[in-house]
Amino acid sequence: MADGHNAQQAAAQTVEGALKDADLEWESPAPGTYVVKLPGTRKLSTTVQLIVGRHSLSLNAFVIRHPDENEAGVHRWLLERNLKLYGVSYAVDPLGDIYVTARLPLAAVTAEDIDRLLGQVLEACDGAFNTLLELGFATAIRREYAWRVSRGESTRNLDAFRHLTERPAGD
Repeated sequence: MADGHNAQQAAAQTVEGALKDADLEWESPAPGTYVVKLPGTRKLSTTVQLIVGRHSLSLNAFVIRHPDENEAGVHRWLLERNLKLYGVSYAVDPLGDIYVTARLPLAAVTAEDIDRLLGQVLEACDGAFNTLLELGFATAIRREYAWRVSRGESTRNLDAFRHLTERPAGD
């Protein structure tokens, strides 16, 4: 029993050290639980929860809500993308919302792996964000664009989706 507690304590110290070294915004709302905010470029930020449990370190990060459309296409893309990720994978909760998850045995928790996993989370959440929005929310993007144009509002943050909102020549 003491060995398990020692492994848990050591893993928690490793996680804390890695987060401090990475100079990220984070907090520990409970012993062994860490909430980290990863800054993004496409998605404003990604919140990651790390939990040091009795036997493993688990990681969970929200990506996007349940797609409005093309759910099968979104899920296929996620499954194909899972083949390219290191240590993390996409998952879908009972509501259809999409997450990135990981689980490591406590003995395998190193500062290098924490850094690598957080990098993969950022790529899986922020790097894939626009693609996932395009696949699962194209109609909503077009509606938002049209609404903003009709009111004379800025469409600048929709520039990444210009190919969805521009009318073909001759229309």
